[in-house]
Amino acid sequence: MAEFAGVSVSDISASASGQQHFVAAACFDPGQLRLRLPDSVEIRFDLKTAQVLRLSAVALLFVTGESKSGNEDKNSFSRALKFEFGTENESRDFCSAVEKCRHGSLENGTVIVHKSKFDDKIEPTSAKMYFHYYGQLLHQQNMLQDYVRTGTYYAAVVENRIDFNGRVVVDVGAGSGILSLFAAQAGAKHVYAVEASEMAEYARKLIDGNPSLRERITVVKGKVEEIDLPEKADILISEPMGTLLVNERMLESYVIARDRFLASNGKMFPSIGRIHMAPFSDEYLYVEIANKALFWQQQNYYGVNLTSLYGSAFQGYFSQPVVDAFDPRLLVSPPTFHTLNFTNMKEEELYEIDIPLNYTATVGTRVHGLACWFDVLFDGSSVQRWLSTAPGSPTTHWYQLRCVLSQPLYVMAGQEITGRLLLVAHSAQSYTIYLTMSVKMWGPGAEQGGILQTSTGKLDLKEPYYRLSQPQPYAWAQDQQQPQQQISSLDLSPQIQDAVDPALMQQSSPNSTAL
Repeated sequence: MAEFAGVSVSDISASASGQQHFVAAACFDPGQLRLRLPDSVEIRFDLKTAQVLRLSAVALLFVTGESKSGNEDKNSFSRALKFEFGTENESRDFCSAVEKCRHGSLENGTVIVHKSKFDDKIEPTSAKMYFHYYGQLLHQQNMLQDYVRTGTYYAAVVENRIDFNGRVVVDVGAGSGILSLFAAQAGAKHVYAVEASEMAEYARKLIDGNPSLRERITVVKGKVEEIDLPEKADILISEPMGTLLVNERMLESYVIARDRFLASNGKMFPSIGRIHMAPFSDEYLYVEIANKALFWQQQNYYGVNLTSLYGSAFQGYFSQPVVDAFDPRLLVSPPTFHTLNFTNMKEEELYEIDIPLNYTATVGTRVHGLACWFDVLFDGSSVQRWLSTAPGSPTTHWYQLRCVLSQPLYVMAGQEITGRLLLVAHSAQSYTIYLTMSVKMWGPGAEQGGILQTSTGKLDLKEPYYRLSQPQPYAWAQDQQQPQQQISSLDLSPQIQDAVDPALMQQSSPNSTAL
């Protein structure tokens, strides 16, 4: 392991005695830090109970717990040392060495790092791409410029100063640090901004650029599953929501942070999330998706017949959830919702989310799938605020999400639609969506509860179709017409493709995506 020579160390513990300042060489053993003084004296610290907090580019605060008698709090800290290094790189390397030795073991001179709970659940390649994405300022800017999102968080914090004033706050997945700065503006005693990506360095710069707030904010680089903090939090604040609320699986980290860092009577901002769902009808969207597979209907593509792959391509396009903003008039019935209570739910409840569906159609139409959106609640002591991504509300960067069925359903007004939405988490930090929708008997004999039609779909939330700039020239009621130059949606299923006129199959939609 590396040795850090000439480290300037100051003992700033309240109970410090003897030498207050000295120069030492810092060395590492498995789970331990050794400080070797010039007079051959060595001081050893257990890294399992130690915390390292950055004070500046070259200065660190090293807080360590020592063994105490059985009637004292085993997590209390008894010694605080200020380490000053010659360069910023040396300071950063020291932090890295502490983390490696804290979470790993030393075998034959090599640190063997033990996996955290996060590493056990998530593929390394997915995690690398995820943290790379959020480590870039352009993506943080995209979120900051979502004024519905950022403005709602700001209002939820400043309107509830009573919750933040004089309190310890942990910002989970702090990103640029904007929520930490909001908490400090609301009078927080201290804010720990926890961020695992390289954005942590940008957060430090942003916070340093706000002198009136920076003394009360400490950026902690690392995953909430791995880092430790020197005190419990009164407030957790985070923006852990992804598409359909659960994409990216950060809600699990939010719940883990609650269990690790939040005091028993602490508050969470947000505290509740709701997934809203309703069946929808959208012939234009259905035709647009189905038309994408027409490329594979070519029988002479440079002398090659592609048609054997048409069915697979058709199903492949319908395995992509559609992310866009749609008109709420497309909904076939009033929505229902499923609640996730972040304050008391278990992390394991997010591994598989099973939601029963039951609706009554308000119109006679073809149902093309299930539309979804979400909202979250900031349950402040002074003001309650909801952040909504509903259709018809001001658009956010989350938009809405629709699961489109490859086989639509026919319904009449008053007919019952039942089904199931099952979300199963996978190691690429997202979910597989299993959707089943059925139409029950209608009219005489309906009380017997028979199923007339059923359609199913399997979609990957990790691979959505971002339909953010597509035109939506909807017509309504009796005036709705099939788009010109497009195949009728009745003729698009691979199961009945032989019934489609071959000449018609060569036509492409003006809105379809070129391959």
